[in-house]
Amino acid sequence: MDLNGISALVSGGASGLGEATAKELASAGATVVVADLNAERGEAVAKEIGGVFVSTDVSQEDQVKAAVQAAVDTGKPFRVAVSCAGIGWATRTVDRHGTPHDLDSYQKVIQINLIGTFNVLRLSAAEIAKTEPINEDGERGSVLNTASLAGIEGQVGQIAYSSSKGGVIGMTLPAARDLAAVGVTVNTIAPGILETPIYGDGPGSEEFKQKLASPVPFPKRLGTPEEFGKLARTLVEVSYVNGEVVRIDGGLRMPPK
Repeated sequence: MDLNGISALVSGGASGLGEATAKELASAGATVVVADLNAERGEAVAKEIGGVFVSTDVSQEDQVKAAVQAAVDTGKPFRVAVSCAGIGWATRTVDRHGTPHDLDSYQKVIQINLIGTFNVLRLSAAEIAKTEPINEDGERGSVLNTASLAGIEGQVGQIAYSSSKGGVIGMTLPAARDLAAVGVTVNTIAPGILETPIYGDGPGSEEFKQKLASPVPFPKRLGTPEEFGKLARTLVEVSYVNGEVVRIDGGLRMPPK
């Protein structure tokens, strides 16, 4: 699929993996809607890439609908949606004092990471399905989700996060099968340890990142948001990749902790 002259939606597009993806899609000629809760950063990114910012909580149907409508309102065919919005959480199922995992925090992670991804998937696909096919295959567009290695090899304390990302992985193939009827591909990226602002700056953070990178076979470093963005672009451009969960992890297999 040629991205030049289309519109695209990237949730979580104000920073990290989402920002890198928004910039990569824009560099290919797409007009990108940056959907995020961080208005200051979101507006800055949108201005930089010639896109549109929409304040969006992905767990709220009406806000995702507004972001999708903004992509439609660009006047260019809406063909790509990428979900990068999400939160992390670390709590054991039962801690060493015998206290069970807090239910509210578990539900919040599921609401944002899993239900939020489903909201972007279903609402975007419904609009993409209204566009004219771009080729004789009947192709109309692509939806890309973001999971995590935690959804496959969850570590100690990742019960909520792993549940949410495992759910994203689990929806990939059935969504691809469902949306085949309207010419929309669905794939998911499962990142390993990627460089994000969460690790901070300075000597202490660099030492911590080196420790995180130590079990990675090669390259022995953290992945970059730019590498994620390039992979995201490839997966939406190459329509014969469909229903796949693609790891980007340097060969890492997560240890228990």
